[in-house]
Amino acid sequence: MTPPASRQVQIFPRWRPVSAARPAMSAPWWQWVASTDSLTARLTAAGEGKSFRVRLLRQGVGWPLPDEAQALGIRPKCYAWLREVALSLDDTPWVVARSVAPLTQLKGQRLERLGERSLGSWLFQQPDLVRGPLEVTRHSANFASLHDLNSEGPWGRRSVFQHGGLSLLVQEHFLRAMVDELDLPSR
Repeated sequence: MTPPASRQVQIFPRWRPVSAARPAMSAPWWQWVASTDSLTARLTAAGEGKSFRVRLLRQGVGWPLPDEAQALGIRPKCYAWLREVALSLDDTPWVVARSVAPLTQLKGQRLERLGERSLGSWLFQQPDLVRGPLEVTRHSANFASLHDLNSEGPWGRRSVFQHGGLSLLVQEHFLRAMVDELDLPSR
């Protein structure tokens, strides 16, 4: 039996469709959060000559978080490839990102060889790439504090990319340093 709509609870309320956050989001942030092009390219352009670098924080095999498994349509205790990075300009992290892909779907993609290369530089070269709907959150990136990074920032976003049978969840959290450097509003 399905509970009445007034009593239904979203299982993972921290993520919601980007359109639902639009009323609370300023126009400058909407340009960053709702964009569907390469975040790497946007950061490089916004940095106006600053050196862009991907700092690999963690990469390996593990279990996705329950909300990540749900987004990918897999069981929570299903092994996945996990990658956490800081996207920095002049060695100052502007964004922290976490990517998750089911191990059973990797099939020779060799994503572990990316090292400190941006995932976007590979991803946006795939001719059959399909990006799922964007979701946003106001919660901090919990994984960033494990790497001694302050994850405080106004917005995080995520979407699932599909490519050749691979589902890849990419989560990106914008950090306070980016807000300050670009003089962005708090929301």
